[in-house]
This record gives sequence, structure tokens and C-alpha cells, in this order.
Amino acid sequence: MSHRVLTQEGVLSTRSKQSLLVLIIIASIVLALLGAEGAVRLRQKLKYGSATTFEEFYAVDRNLGLRVPIANFSSGRISINSLGFRGPEIENPKPPGTVRVAFLGASTTWCAEVSGNDYVWPHLVTSSLGRTFPSVRFDYINGGVPGYTMDSLLKIMQHRVAALQPDVIVIYEASNNLSGELRELAAKRGIIPDAKMKELSWPSHHSLLWHLIEKNLRILAAQRAADNKRGSLEVDPGDLGEGYRHGLTRLVLAAQQHAKLIALATFSIQLRREQSPEQQMHASASAFFYTPFATTRLLTEGFGRYNQIIREVAKETGALLIEGENEIPGDSVHFADTVHFTDAGSEAMAHRISGALVSSSTLHKILANAAAP
Repeated sequence: MSHRVLTQEGVLSTRSKQSLLVLIIIASIVLALLGAEGAVRLRQKLKYGSATTFEEFYAVDRNLGLRVPIANFSSGRISINSLGFRGPEIENPKPPGTVRVAFLGASTTWCAEVSGNDYVWPHLVTSSLGRTFPSVRFDYINGGVPGYTMDSLLKIMQHRVAALQPDVIVIYEASNNLSGELRELAAKRGIIPDAKMKELSWPSHHSLLWHLIEKNLRILAAQRAADNKRGSLEVDPGDLGEGYRHGLTRLVLAAQQHAKLIALATFSIQLRREQSPEQQMHASASAFFYTPFATTRLLTEGFGRYNQIIREVAKETGALLIEGENEIPGDSVHFADTVHFTDAGSEAMAHRISGALVSSSTLHKILANAAAP
């Protein structure tokens, strides 16, 4: 009998050996990938207290056309209350004598990167106010949701926050509007096919390992393109932000119909003009993911332009302006990436916001009214 077939003694043919080798290699690759996936999920659980993806915290509100946090959902270090806001429970209706602070923003107000609900800067601000004015009861609404823009915040304020009777509304958002505007300009000039953010591939929605690899590859590609200035977008900063100005003004004017004190905080980023080119590239990494055609100069000037608009809108509307965006050091101790805070950054942000609120004469009038019988 030929040696190329399976003999009675059970000796494998050459073809069978090759097939078995292929199966062993495939099985080894699968096991290695499963092991890597498990390691990534363990790392996320240790870092964030949960192995779930952040998309699992949200559902789409079809009436608003927005994604909102899922009420009573908790996983790891993130807990959502029964009204669908990250943070502790909020009494509805508001109890007499309570001063309620609402925070409107996006992912930099939601604060997924900090170690728990107690380190989210809106929570720290409210706790600080309570220590400063121990005779007054404070609570808060964290109206931040990743991806929100001025238009989203207007909807959420009118349909979800206003009914909870906030006395103070703090607005903090710029990055999503800026990246959206830059993408629209890049699309008009043919640098990218369209303004929509390219979705991550199907496996990225189910595998944390694949998600991490794909996102990091995009960031590296964007960094190389920005470093070589290939396909980069050139924009006069003075031409940016008119849509943002309009949206922010509308939001402030609408918020003033529901709260006595509206505060606008300038936007803080890790990227700074005084940094070395290497430091600027590192500080811009997550921004490059959304605007791969941008340069560090454009990002620096773009955020500077948006902060200028925040100052102008505050002056025009009479809102309280909270400055000091560069008081938070632009380093990896305070920033998890270009715009999101670590625990230390969240504490610095809370110190900045609470200090400005405490100095506000309008807040003192609100406190006096709350204390009155």
C-alpha cells in the first residue's frame, strides 16, 4: 500500500500531516487571540472596573434623536441614577431649600476616564460647594454625554434638565463642535470623502482587542500624516467657530429661562503652545483620531479661537465666565488624552469651577433665597 495514505498501523499520510499542522496553527492563533482578548478585558476591568464597552451605557431616545444614558445601569466605576444621569439619585420635584447645579457637556463632563463617580468633576464641584456653604443642601445633574454638541445640549437642557429646576447651569464643551467643523471643511476641500466620522469595523464593536488595535493604528496613521503635513487642512483661525457661536448663544439664552446663574467655562486641553514638537504630537493623539488631516498648530489655534468665542458669548449674554483653562497642567498626570481628565485633572477642573462659582454674587443671592423660610 502507498505511504501517501493512512496505513493499517495508523501512520498519517503527508497530506494528512499537512492538514493537521494547519489545524494546529489555526487553533494556536485562535487561543492566542482569545488570551489577548481576555488580557485586554482584564486590563479594562482593573482600570475602569468593568469589561463592558462604553457604548453599553447608552440607548437612543427616539423622541430626541439622541443617545442618553440608560437609567439605573451600573457597571464597574460608572453608575447611572434612575433619571438617566451619571451620579447619585436626584429628588424630583426638587426639595425646598435645595440648590441644584446642572452641568451640560459631552464626554469631558461624563468623565469615563476617572476612577469612579466620586471623581467626576461635577461631583467634586458640588461637594466643594457643600463644604463651603454647610448650611445649604446642594445636589447636581450631570448632563454630560459623550459625543454631544451645542445642538444636543440645547435639546437635553430643554427636554431633560429644565424640568428638574436647576438653579445654576454650568456649560463646558468645545471639542465635538470643533472636530465636526474641521471635518466639514476638510470634506468641502476634498481632503476626506465626507464629514461623517468613519465607523470602526464590525469586529471592533464586539472585541476590545480589535477595537484597541484599530483605533491605535488610525491614530498612528494620523500622526504620521500630520508630521509630514500631507493632506493637512489649512484654515485661518479667525474663520472658525461661527456655527459654534450661534449654538452656544442659543443654549445660554434658553438656559437663562430656567436657571438664575449660567456659567461658561473655557475649554482646557493637554496640547499647549509652549510644548516641544514631540510633546505636542503626544498631546494631540486622540484629537488626530477624529481629525487625521489636522496639525498641532491648527488644533492649538482652533481651540484658542473657540475659547475666544466662549469669552465673547459670556460677555454678550451676561453669563458668568470661568477662565483659567491653562491652570490645569498640560501633562499626562492631569490628562488621559488630548481633552479628557484623569483623577488629578478632574480635581483641578473642579477647583477651577467651584472657585469661580463661590466668587459669584449671583450664587450668594441664590443661597440666600434657598435659606429663607
